Amino acid sequence: MLPGIAQPFQDLQATLVGEGAQGDGGALAVHAYDQAETLLGQGSVGLELEQDAPGIDTLLVAVGGGGLIGGIAAWFAGRTRIVAVEPEQSPTLHAAFDAGAPVDAPAGGLAADSLAPRRVGELMFPIARAHVERVVLVSDDAIRQAQAALWSHLRLVAEPGGAAAFAALLSGRYRPSPGERVAVLVCGANTTAVNFDG
Repeated sequence: MLPGIAQPFQDLQATLVGEGAQGDGGALAVHAYDQAETLLGQGSVGLELEQDAPGIDTLLVAVGGGGLIGGIAAWFAGRTRIVAVEPEQSPTLHAAFDAGAPVDAPAGGLAADSLAPRRVGELMFPIARAHVERVVLVSDDAIRQAQAALWSHLRLVAEPGGAAAFAALLSGRYRPSPGERVAVLVCGANTTAVNFDG
């Protein structure tokens, strides 16, 4: 292990090693978001971000099932403020925070193809409770505007779910404090023939 890795990240690795290979030929079954292997892999994004942009204060991350934010939150373990961003029509982590446990939530809206499972994962939830500061909800219109801005200013194509975290910043749903160093994770180019005119 690399020095400085958070205890939750080490705990996930122990779970992974303990479970071992499954299925015929030693292949691992990999769940999209609710599996230790997935959280570990997603946590490596935190490592890369920390290497590329050391010293950020806050990281905005879009949430669907929670594998990405769970892995990243485990990696940072409080060293960086983590803010979850979800579409208003698919508030899975928001609903779980309100209920105190993963619960079924509405699943709809523009980003439903990538950010709308019925509930967040059981494995990520305790990590999120410990290390995600809050959940910010964004509208479909804000997501569309974020997609358009990413394309027009940076020539980045992002699917709606990938632009959701940027939508929180662009729309003012997340307002940084003066001097706060904010990073936004933009992911997902799983889109074709994007029309930003609506």
